[in-house]
Amino acid sequence: MLDVLAITVPIYVVAAIGYLCTRGGLFQRGDMRVLGKYVVNIALPALLFNALSQRSVAEVFNPVFIAAYAIGSVAANLAGVFWARRVAGQPLSAAAMIGLGMSNPNSGFIGFPLMALLFGPVNAGIGLALAMVVENFVTIPLSLALAESGLADAGEGQGRGARLRFALVQSLRGVLRNPMIWGLVAGFVFSLAGWRLAEPVARTVNLFAAATASLSLFVIGGSLVGIRIGHMAREVAVVAAGKLVLHPLFVLAAVLLLPPMQRELQMIVVLMAAVPMLGIYPILAQKYGQDAMAAAAQLGTTVASFFTLTAIIWAVRNWAG
Repeated sequence: MLDVLAITVPIYVVAAIGYLCTRGGLFQRGDMRVLGKYVVNIALPALLFNALSQRSVAEVFNPVFIAAYAIGSVAANLAGVFWARRVAGQPLSAAAMIGLGMSNPNSGFIGFPLMALLFGPVNAGIGLALAMVVENFVTIPLSLALAESGLADAGEGQGRGARLRFALVQSLRGVLRNPMIWGLVAGFVFSLAGWRLAEPVARTVNLFAAATASLSLFVIGGSLVGIRIGHMAREVAVVAAGKLVLHPLFVLAAVLLLPPMQRELQMIVVLMAAVPMLGIYPILAQKYGQDAMAAAAQLGTTVASFFTLTAIIWAVRNWAG
């Protein structure tokens, strides 16, 4: 267990330092947005490019990984929607945001640093790239389409069909404007063509990529300052349990049912699903009046994930061993 804690403790120590620096006034909470923009727009694209361009497409692209992650993520998403609708009696737009929180990890800011410690930055980058394909083209568009459909049912604005089309178009536009997607695409192109960057350019890209892990965790910690759980304890507990337990269990079930893949990739896909929800969760939920719940769930899930991730890493490593 001590060797597992040696992996998880540094992750949360860096996040805690970010929280304390922001809480103490060394940084403002708004500064975290600036640092986060640097990570999303420069550091992570460089990292994705490096991870993909340095290996062949056959080594990088793994349809079984994508299928397992997609099946488990969609199952967790729909389970959250079902609970919110049938048990909590919430409208569809609110239920869609609960499903979003239960099925979309913070693969870039928490998942990658964790995987890099466990499996090295190149393997972690490949896992991040494959996970991002599912998140950007399947689970996030699914949640936004359901939420827009819920607004249509409530009689707000356009009809259901128009809102669904609008949500899908907006999701596609968001994907096309995402620098991480372009880093992913460029990495695949270089891998497919067998190209290599000139040494000075490669070193420059490496410098940007090297900043990703620690800065990502620092931003996560600083972004949690000022968030309160308050009276939303039930929703927070359900979203946290769904994200940290149900999501990785669904992905694990898919891994066991699908054709076998490399054991290392099996561990990466399960662990990626066990990471807390994406950093922009409260921003996506704001349009549907669920931003307070989303922020509270993000805080509770991030804190609880220290214990669940430590337990899951211990279990996965024993299973792999």
